[in-house]
Amino acid sequence: MVCSHLETGRLAMLTQTSETALRALVFLLVSKTEEPLPPARIAAHIGASPSYTAKVTTALVKSDILRAHRGMKGGVTLSRPPEQITLLEVVEACQGKVLGDFCQDLDRLELVCAFHRAMAELHQAIITTLKRWTLADLAQTPLPAAEIRDNVNCRMHFSPELDKETPQA
Repeated sequence: MVCSHLETGRLAMLTQTSETALRALVFLLVSKTEEPLPPARIAAHIGASPSYTAKVTTALVKSDILRAHRGMKGGVTLSRPPEQITLLEVVEACQGKVLGDFCQDLDRLELVCAFHRAMAELHQAIITTLKRWTLADLAQTPLPAAEIRDNVNCRMHFSPELDKETPQA
């Protein structure tokens, strides 16, 4: 996990793997290509290393979010429509199941401490939000508005245009 909270005062909610996966998946959508894209080509556009992107795409294939295609024109494509792939699926494919880890596992929240109830509420809000958002939702506005794009540190940075200069393998 990207835990630079001691230096920046901020704690990351998602791991670097989840963020890389989301950037790769949104890039696949906005590139509007029907052909499989190799992880190295995706990596070139999202600013990640080819080997790390290959590791991330392998996890997404194992979780049935991506489909792998072998051969000369091999690469990956979405395994199903983007409206059917939730952020929760992507995060759990990369980070494991999102668990609430508090005092103890009880169904009767009225009996537990206030901290446990607060954390149970937070956990439910996170799950609900990640289930509600899909890849299609992210692809609708993949980058900040042009007028602020150079002034914000957006985690979804990538170069959306496919061109001949990027690596093919």
